Amino acid sequence: MLIQIAPPAVEAVVLPPVDPAAPVMIRPARIADMLQVEPLINDFAAQNLMLPKTREILVRQFREFVVAADDRGRVLGCGGLRIFSPTLAEIISLAVDPAAHGLGLGGRVVERLMEDAETLGITTVFALTLRDGFFHRLGFHTVSKEMFPAKVWADCRNCPKLHACDEIAVMRETAAAGGLS
Repeated sequence: MLIQIAPPAVEAVVLPPVDPAAPVMIRPARIADMLQVEPLINDFAAQNLMLPKTREILVRQFREFVVAADDRGRVLGCGGLRIFSPTLAEIISLAVDPAAHGLGLGGRVVERLMEDAETLGITTVFALTLRDGFFHRLGFHTVSKEMFPAKVWADCRNCPKLHACDEIAVMRETAAAGGLS
């Protein structure tokens, strides 16, 4: 018996423009949200701004994610919190729909992930980014990637950019560590 783990491909749907006045909620991701998260992440991956993710991987990892969704269920942004140890986590796959850029959704997603980390007792959160200025505005500071050997061992060793990595490591302590949050 063959069991399908992912839904069949869905045809592209033309969505109405984003209404900047409409309420947007930052909430835990649902499995069904991954159908919208996948193209959001992979559009940025096609621009070499992040690593691609398959639908199958996203479905397995959906519990790591929060989404910024409007009242119609349209996912306008996403980000995940990957746990490396009881005190260390990484913000992963942070993306905002280009139609929603400038609405503050990226910052709201990061702050929600920081709150989640604090609730879990995590004291340090880091990210690898090409846009360190964005994270600096949220209280992160630039650090050496070598501070995170667990990340390098788990993810970087399989990255196509391993020997020419252009990402910048940023880090912030949570309120659980007495830092900003």
